[in-house]
Amino acid sequence: MKMHSYTRRHFVKSSVLSVAAVAATRALAAPAGARSIPISVQLYSVRDACAKDFDAALAAVAKMGCAGVEFAGYHSYGGKPKELRAKLDALGLKAAATHIGTGTLRGDALQQTIEFHQQIGCKYLIVPGDGAFTDPEKSKDLAEFFNTTAAKLKPHGMACGYHNHTGEFAKIGDSNHWELFASRTAKDVVLQVDCGWAADAGQDCADLMKRHPGRMKVVHIKPTVIKGEPGKKAIFGQDSVNWGPILTACRDVGGTEWLTLEQEAYPDGKSPMECTELSLTALKKSL
Repeated sequence: MKMHSYTRRHFVKSSVLSVAAVAATRALAAPAGARSIPISVQLYSVRDACAKDFDAALAAVAKMGCAGVEFAGYHSYGGKPKELRAKLDALGLKAAATHIGTGTLRGDALQQTIEFHQQIGCKYLIVPGDGAFTDPEKSKDLAEFFNTTAAKLKPHGMACGYHNHTGEFAKIGDSNHWELFASRTAKDVVLQVDCGWAADAGQDCADLMKRHPGRMKVVHIKPTVIKGEPGKKAIFGQDSVNWGPILTACRDVGGTEWLTLEQEAYPDGKSPMECTELSLTALKKSL
């Protein structure tokens, strides 16, 4: 071990990060008696582990102490909802939501989608991207499709929604695609804000929630890069997003039922599973 590499600059940087983490934790602390929001893990965070051994990946995520998972594919459980529900129950996990394509919500496929997700106890069907969203000619029809689908899902106690990346916040005159979609869709259509991507696009996520109260039923908590160090990826609490106001807004105005951790940053050579657990632990402590 090369002890001499630990310089004053490293010490100062480490101290600053530690102070920032403590400040963030204090800022995020909920007042006594405040509503508690459970945490799930988006399985895309550990997608390689899921592809290798889905059962083992689910078990590892459950062992971290999260309350649920958000799916991004079902691997060996495709077409086997009863078996998947039994696995989730055995691990003490809930199905917080799922990421699926718009095709699974169209025509005859919708009924199959409803039946599958009812059996695994999954209420929220979220589309993580559709080219029509930012297409001036198609975006209005897409919004109406979500309205129609939401109305069909509501009697089943379910809902559909859309998940952003950065392109959804591209300007349209004085507004952007995300705001246009929000204005065209009913309140039953979920606006799943990915706070990492939205922050990268220059958005104030807490303000987004205040403008559309009650529509952020499942919110993505995605650590991005360390503040002031572009390209250097981080775990939760060390990244550049101002999480305090966001988590307060989730609790107070967003109508948020799940905080879903999505870990796409894997710093210091750690595995996706290790980084996901580090961020989950930090997020739980902050709450």
